[in-house]
Amino acid sequence: MTQAIEVTGLTKRFDGRTVVDGIDLTVGQGRICGFLGPNGSGKTTTIRMLCGLLKPDAGEGRCLGHDIRREAALIKRQVGYMTQRFGLYDDLSIRENLDFVARLFELPGRRAAVDAALDRLGLASRQKQLAGSLSGGWKQRLALTACLLHGPRLLLLDEPTAGVDPKARREFWDEIHRLAADGITVLVSTHYMDEAERCHELCYIAYGQLLAKGTAAEVVAEAGATDLEDAFVRLVDRAKDNFA
Repeated sequence: MTQAIEVTGLTKRFDGRTVVDGIDLTVGQGRICGFLGPNGSGKTTTIRMLCGLLKPDAGEGRCLGHDIRREAALIKRQVGYMTQRFGLYDDLSIRENLDFVARLFELPGRRAAVDAALDRLGLASRQKQLAGSLSGGWKQRLALTACLLHGPRLLLLDEPTAGVDPKARREFWDEIHRLAADGITVLVSTHYMDEAERCHELCYIAYGQLLAKGTAAEVVAEAGATDLEDAFVRLVDRAKDNFA
């Protein structure tokens, strides 16, 4: 299997405090990898290092075939990054937001690209609506559309469904699986156990360290737990003992 992400010893420190501590991570092309862990565990920092927004203090590896240290600019062009908070402009319409993103990526045939994106995710009928007036689910859909506009090979989704209703979450995950089937690799952080179970594989991080990796069933078995939630509680308790 072609590896979309392959890094070793990934480490980041802020003000002398180690936030990400020697993480090894491999994710195959077209796979959905769930990134889980308590708040402050280092998930977002790891995601930002992978897509070239932060430079590691230690470690090496490749993302989409490019060196994460020397070729960050090339990685950024092939990644769609969806942040925890809605990152588009509330006072622009749906179409204006997408056109702005298309201009940033200097897309050829910009108008046609925006039209296709609107049609694909069912936003054409709402294209003149101001983004700030959208519900949480529609904002989420717009943010995902913007992430896909330039045809990325990797999606990095940082708690993309936080605060979204269950129906919108289900529809979002259906779309994520369609994208993965088309060969796009997805790294997604989430706190929802039902979403974790829809991932092809899981990585669990606490205290900046990777504590478990594998399918949901493998993580549960390794922790000697009854379900995923129980497994994560056990993993954190073990980590606390190691850091005591």
